[in-house]
Amino acid sequence: MDTTPAPASRQPLALVMGASRGLGLLCASELLQHGHRVVLSSRSEESLAAARTQLLAEYPGAQVDIAPCDISDREAVLALVERVETELAPIEVLLTVAGIIQVGPATAMTFEHFDAALGTMLQGPINVTLPVLERMRGRGRGRIGTVSSIGGKIAVPHLWPYATAKHGAAGFSEGLRAELAGSGITATTVLPGLMRTGSHERATFTGNQAAEFAWFGPSASMPLLSMDAERAAEKIVSGVLSGDSHVILTPLAQVGMRVHGLVPELTVRMLALTGRFLPTGGPSETLEGREVQRRSPNRIVHALTTLGRRAAERTNERGA
Repeated sequence: MDTTPAPASRQPLALVMGASRGLGLLCASELLQHGHRVVLSSRSEESLAAARTQLLAEYPGAQVDIAPCDISDREAVLALVERVETELAPIEVLLTVAGIIQVGPATAMTFEHFDAALGTMLQGPINVTLPVLERMRGRGRGRIGTVSSIGGKIAVPHLWPYATAKHGAAGFSEGLRAELAGSGITATTVLPGLMRTGSHERATFTGNQAAEFAWFGPSASMPLLSMDAERAAEKIVSGVLSGDSHVILTPLAQVGMRVHGLVPELTVRMLALTGRFLPTGGPSETLEGREVQRRSPNRIVHALTTLGRRAAERTNERGA
């Protein structure tokens, strides 16, 4: 674990899982603005080091620690929480952002796709929340935020493993909220829609990869369909620190949830119809978005993902 010297007055410590790039990195930046010491964690030490360098350039003198860890590895997560609590400071804020996006038709999805999605986005939050919660209960305070997705409430076609894991994460977080009533600890369920983080470059695509990228990449990049990621991070951190029960981001997500709550049959039918217009078939190989772009350059898609590429540069999505 890479640490920086502690100042005379102790800052509250926030542990951010999935913080090396994208939304997690932006949330870590927002926590620094709120006066927190931040521990960044993700699988890649190289990517974490780049994220730390970026944050320290923005906030000279800030306390930013890195702790490589695979959130799906329970023993590694337990050891991480123990190290942070004993070597640094009590974890006052836990924010779990780690996620993977797998895009493709159901016919191309395998056990391995589901194992990876569930391990990162459902088992992962469980792995880190339980040991942190035990310590927070002893202190009688704490803030826990779990980033699910609008896909955790409404299953979008061609994101089947993702939707499955995010539904579980939303249920876990909402159940935790009910269990914590009156404890001094809060649990916030974050339900964002598409955000411009550059995630389309690190998402993986299977089936007809070029065609799948051609709908997902622009959707995650265009202003009317996706939300500015910096503004999303601001709202997420504010909601978690305030102890809100939910943070629902993007107008489409808010409208979609309301319609689904009132007439779920309608949204299911609409999404089923949408799925019929999405690509079918193709090879079973799985590729990252940036590799799909390299193999199948498309000028129109390139133009429509301009804002997404710019976001990727700002949020370390181009890193290791």
